[in-house]
Amino acid sequence: MKHILHILTFLIMASAAGTGISAQDYTPVPVTVSKEKIRVDGKLFYSHIVLERQTLYSICKAYNVTMEQIFEANPDVKAEGLKKNAVILIPCPEKTGYARQGASDGQPDKGKRAAKAGKKQIIHTVKWYEDLDVIAEKYGVTVESIMQANGLTGRKLKKRQKLIIPEGGQAAVSGEGQADTVAMADIRPAIDNSAGTAGDRTSGLPAAGKKVSAVLMLPFNASDEKPVTGSIDFYCGTLMAVREIGNAGTDVELSVYDVGNGELPITKERLAASDVVIGPVSPGLLSGLLMKCPSGTAVVSPLDHKAEYLSGQYANFIQAPTSAETLYKDLALWIREERQPDEEKVIVIREKGTGNLSRAEAMDSILVQDGIPFRTFSYSILEGRDIQETLTGMMNTEKVNRVLVMSESEAFVNDVIRNLNLLIHEDYDIVLYGPSKIRSFETIEVDNLHNTKLHTSLAYYVDYDKPEVQDFIRQYRALYNTEPTPYAFQGYDIASYFLKMCADRGKGWINAVGETEKSMLQSDFKFGKAGNEGYVNTGVRRLIYGPGYSITEILR
Repeated sequence: MKHILHILTFLIMASAAGTGISAQDYTPVPVTVSKEKIRVDGKLFYSHIVLERQTLYSICKAYNVTMEQIFEANPDVKAEGLKKNAVILIPCPEKTGYARQGASDGQPDKGKRAAKAGKKQIIHTVKWYEDLDVIAEKYGVTVESIMQANGLTGRKLKKRQKLIIPEGGQAAVSGEGQADTVAMADIRPAIDNSAGTAGDRTSGLPAAGKKVSAVLMLPFNASDEKPVTGSIDFYCGTLMAVREIGNAGTDVELSVYDVGNGELPITKERLAASDVVIGPVSPGLLSGLLMKCPSGTAVVSPLDHKAEYLSGQYANFIQAPTSAETLYKDLALWIREERQPDEEKVIVIREKGTGNLSRAEAMDSILVQDGIPFRTFSYSILEGRDIQETLTGMMNTEKVNRVLVMSESEAFVNDVIRNLNLLIHEDYDIVLYGPSKIRSFETIEVDNLHNTKLHTSLAYYVDYDKPEVQDFIRQYRALYNTEPTPYAFQGYDIASYFLKMCADRGKGWINAVGETEKSMLQSDFKFGKAGNEGYVNTGVRRLIYGPGYSITEILR
């Protein structure tokens, strides 16, 4: 089985020499001594949550313990290493006083429950996408037993909250109580080997005996003390795709260039010999590369949706990230699909005096073209306390009230959702349609998103329950001893899709992009022509926030 992985190690033009950099050359994250302690088998321990890129050395130094002491308390750490978000026990000097700690943190009962659990106790750290049902199923226990063991009075959980898994719970493969890495020889491809079809959930692997020459250009800043970790994560995901394609029998030559200094350290000859160029990131560098690149070599924009305008200028340009405008168009389409003929007009809420006027006008045009009756309401955030009467006059208690918020300002969107929740308590049935950024706004209470039945269209979404995603995560952990970030998923998705297109379709592969729709781990790729020139991605993932803290992906 041939597998050529040729890395031209991040070229630093300032020194005119190649410089190697490991995918894990990160600055260790500072370690803060935990304030939480538990007693296990009569011994007192700190309960420490491992953060991404913390090392055993830095943890030992912060807690003033030896590695052997950590290994003795955590046998799996010695065998498998540290895992992000894992809870490890660190010996605590008895003189700190267990009773005083329990009293100070307001959780004496938790300490007593931990003491009863003994050595076999399992502690689970809640991830943002988990609820009690998922956790209970993972460990083979009931929701009620978890609630009782942790003194929970409701089902709401917080991200990174620690839960004691009651007696009888079995350590899960992806949990903290058992190995979730696998032997290198046992790693299987993350995607099914069968050929993919348009719109399916597998990507397919190219036939053996093919050769692909590719270029990856990202701002690594490899010569600096702090390289760009997002670019390194993207690179790690790319290598996962290269490895998978190579194992299937395709020879991949991958040349990697560092463009962190704003220059393009690549010759026209290398570009002409390439089947595909992934990157750079910024529209400025992409524009410079396209002017230098032969028309027969495709250039893929991997991360910045603002580069979409280049697709109207260059036939060999492909915009991979879905633009914000496309996401808003999908929201309008979604409203049209769900709205009943007898419902009131859709309410479009905007922030007065700010925002993108051209985008607002474009959205009005889309609503009109789609035949959606609507009314607009604009207010400033300073007026937020006085808009209840106006909103009430625009709504109907007997019908569904569909509201589209046209703003990406966290403070304003938060105020809109707060006001809508007040109306929901007055028995108004409201469905909110909002931009993808809402999910990243930290000041918005997640309860309010579920109350408003938020409908949002996304460019990126990872469903951690899918087997292919879980396989990818296990492989990534095994190879890099850390968790994949969104950049890692994006690197894998883009490299996997485009390298397989090159292998399967040969030199003219770009002409088949418009007819090859694929659903990857994090993104959907559905490319269409931008006029008569390049291609843009219109792939969108839809999410609905429902009752019981459910989040449902709607397949299109």
